[in-house]
Amino acid sequence: MAEIILNVDVRENTGTGGARAARRAGSVPGILYGGDKAPVAISVNEKDFRKSLYTGKLLGHLVTLKYGDETQPVIARDVQFDPVSDRPLHFDLMRVDAKQTITIEVPVHFINQDQCAAFRQGGTLEIVRHTVEISVQADHIPEDLVVDLKGHKLGDSIRISDIKLPKGVEPTISDRDFMIASIKVSSAAIAIDQIEEAIAEEQAEAEAAAVEAGDVPATEQDEDATEA
Repeated sequence: MAEIILNVDVRENTGTGGARAARRAGSVPGILYGGDKAPVAISVNEKDFRKSLYTGKLLGHLVTLKYGDETQPVIARDVQFDPVSDRPLHFDLMRVDAKQTITIEVPVHFINQDQCAAFRQGGTLEIVRHTVEISVQADHIPEDLVVDLKGHKLGDSIRISDIKLPKGVEPTISDRDFMIASIKVSSAAIAIDQIEEAIAEEQAEAEAAAVEAGDVPATEQDEDATEA
């Protein structure tokens, strides 16, 4: 993965007014915090910030903050967006040491659904956790936690123990084998089965009634006569 570098400027004007001024100048305002230093108001060129966002490697990953000749490893903790235009409005960066153990949430990614027979049998994936909080060294944060659905059956519960965690990654919930997802029979599949069962029952009842009434199809009568 290519290293992401954020070239930042320190904002002298803080607060709402300072953030608006940064946006008017084509920048995204943010805050740098953490470590044993005071929070610092910063800003990043919006076009450059968007490019970093579009890589999908910014949030929750170790990136390099650059200010002049100084560099600092940081974790992008949060980005706020305009609900209408989706324009980035504000971001939070946390100072870290690259070898520091941190707590962070990473997404869960499900693969090989097309190779899982349970879904061809009407099963649906019910996701309990889209992210899992882990403890990991800052420079070894995984992209995601991968769940391989191949071989799973209807009714299976997928738990954290079913995920092959990368070396050095530990879930922060350590007192139980918590659930990630389950494979359940969909309501649509149940409804189809119920309809098919009802049709089969009606057909059986109709055939039984026809036999009792002596109203047997000619072909069946011929077969009975032949057997006699």
